[in-house]
Amino acid sequence: MNKAMLKSKMCLFGDTQQSLADALHLSTGRLNAKINEYQGASFTQDEIYAIISRYNLTSEETMDIFFSSR
Repeated sequence: MNKAMLKSKMCLFGDTQQSLADALHLSTGRLNAKINEYQGASFTQDEIYAIISRYNLTSEETMDIFFSSR
């Protein structure tokens, strides 16, 4: 996962971890774990779709954010 790119999109759209966590119905701790892939935590398909919609991500951006080895 490319967390830097996700964080840049969050910033571009004026989101904080708290506001994105609220939108995804997650705690900020759980969102942070997913962003950092802590102990195998990862976004569900529904969460990825919600983030795609929220930030109007292109398919290339989606691949770069969620399926990158960075």
